[in-house]
Amino acid sequence: MSRDTVHHADAVFDAVKSSSRAAQSPVAASWCRSALHHGLDPSTQRRRERVSARELAAARDEHGALLAIAAPVMDQLFRTVGRSGCGIVLSSSAGIVLERRSSDGDAAAFASVGLAPGGMWGEAEEGTNGIGTCLFEGRPVIIHRDQHFSSRNIGISCMDAPIYAPNGQLIGALDVTSCRDDHSQMMADMIASLVQETARTIERDYFARTYAEARVIFTGDDPVLGSGLLAVDRDDMVVGASRAARIRYRLTNESLETPRSLADVMGEEGGVSLHDGERGILRRALAQTGGNATRAAQVLGIGRATLYRRMKKAGIEH
Repeated sequence: MSRDTVHHADAVFDAVKSSSRAAQSPVAASWCRSALHHGLDPSTQRRRERVSARELAAARDEHGALLAIAAPVMDQLFRTVGRSGCGIVLSSSAGIVLERRSSDGDAAAFASVGLAPGGMWGEAEEGTNGIGTCLFEGRPVIIHRDQHFSSRNIGISCMDAPIYAPNGQLIGALDVTSCRDDHSQMMADMIASLVQETARTIERDYFARTYAEARVIFTGDDPVLGSGLLAVDRDDMVVGASRAARIRYRLTNESLETPRSLADVMGEEGGVSLHDGERGILRRALAQTGGNATRAAQVLGIGRATLYRRMKKAGIEH
């Protein structure tokens, strides 16, 4: 074991013993998780974890839609950063490497550190690292060289961003890694912003494809949460929401099962009028009153029998 790896392992052990270090530094906190929660040793020389070919094929099948959407976006990112010796990795939410982009000249270096399809880079397997820590914390991270937990990983620099599915669940991580000695912290900071924007592009494309029959409303970007997206049907009823939109508007899978109008979700005020498009306004009135037909009729200023006739004409079942 080299002097650098011995020194690094000692530094990790010192940080784990210091509760104040963990409180002050997200990296030190991850080191503590790696040692105390995951039971890992920073000086380990054990063989790197890797799933079987069958397990990898199953994971790729499970993430088929994500891989199809991510492939052209990863290609574009690689054209931007590949010449600097960086490789691009897409992992599952379990930290399994599903796909990689790297130049022929750098492929052997990435394979030697385990960044190949089937490699397992969860925090529980490798300790603090770009993919695993990004997935554990659900936020963009930079793990630069000796910020890694395991001494065998201090020669790489990783920039990562989480990817969330259209249902708001964490589905994977996008990683850019460099194995080169001249990869500086400044370069890592610049590439990290590209990684985050690429991850957001994948999320937006995935959301748009999932709700291809709906109208997608963009409600703004957040540097950590990503793009706020709402999918609405032809009656302006919200049928889907991205993670950022769910957090902003306090939406859950359960709340989305009950139809709510776009105006109601976004907190916009406005009166109800039958001249605004009968089918849509009937549905919004019913949603506003929790499906109570009597109250919906009162809101619209019509009789209940008239409401039912218009619902039947508009093809609305109740």
